[in-house]
Order: sequence, then C-alpha cells, then structure tokens
Amino acid sequence: MKGILWLFAYGSLLWKPGVDYDRQSPGRIRGWSRRFWQGSPDHRGTIDKPGRVVTLVPEPDRKLTGVVYRLAGRNHQSTLAYLDHRESGGYQRCWVNVDTEEAGIVRALTYVALPGNPHYLGPTDTQSLRRHIERSTGPSGHNLDYHQNLMDSLSRLDLTPGELLDVAVTDLISR
Repeated sequence: MKGILWLFAYGSLLWKPGVDYDRQSPGRIRGWSRRFWQGSPDHRGTIDKPGRVVTLVPEPDRKLTGVVYRLAGRNHQSTLAYLDHRESGGYQRCWVNVDTEEAGIVRALTYVALPGNPHYLGPTDTQSLRRHIERSTGPSGHNLDYHQNLMDSLSRLDLTPGELLDVAVTDLISR
C-alpha cells in the first residue's frame, strides 16, 4: 500500500501505537461502541486464560472517540505486516470514516474483532468483567494495566456522554 495511510486507534494503539506517524489527531467514528468483548490469548492473557481487551461493536446511534494517526512513509507494507501480527488474536482490518477537527473526514484503517473469531468472548455482566480483568495476565503484562492505560488515554480525549462508562470498571477494581 502506497500513499497516505491513516490508522484509527481506540484501544492499546492509543498509548502504544508502535508505528511511525507524522500527525495525530482526536477523531470520532459513527456507528460503533468500544467494548471489552475480545479475548487476548497473546498479550493480556494466555491461550488457556485469555484476558479481555476492547473491540468495536456495531451500534448505529453511537459515536466513538479515538485517535487517528497519519502514518509516515510512502510504502506501508512493513507497517501493515507489524499491525497484522500485533492484532492477530482475532482482529481483522476494517475501514472507517473518521471525523477530525484538523483534517476533516479521513478514511482510516482500524482493527476489529468480530463475533465468530476464535477468541471472541462477547458481553458479560460488570462483576464478571471486573473479576476477569483482575485475574488475567499475559506476555504484555497484566490486564489491569491494559485497563488503566485505556482509561488514562481516554481521559485525555473529549468523550461523548457514556463513552467512558462503556469501559470503566476501575471503580469496581481494587488493586
């Protein structure tokens, strides 16, 4: 892939993009919510005990805030190979339109873990989610750290009402 490539981040790419970019901007997408519905067998958990990480879930009337990165360079094959490997635990590429203040609407690549992938966990009640996050750890660290990094990153963005509540289990977690 050559030319300008935008990447939309809504989870761990917010605090650890791992890619070279020359521009970043907050941005919103329509029709999606951020949910802890994806299992992480390779980063925040193991195959036997996957952690819980966020994915995008279609919700027609919602807006979701994240960050869009304009990737540096002209040839993005190595960047895409890195992202495909990093997001290999059930995620697939997806194109979204991101509304940004700086660049207007840009078409951006993101990664979504849809139902039917082998690590999809789906919805659960808040108490079960809390316990799952508290107990999970993997090669990239504890699931609690993932949650805290996500909350810290989101606190720096101008979220729509309800966005923080969608992922906030911090008040239920005792370290």
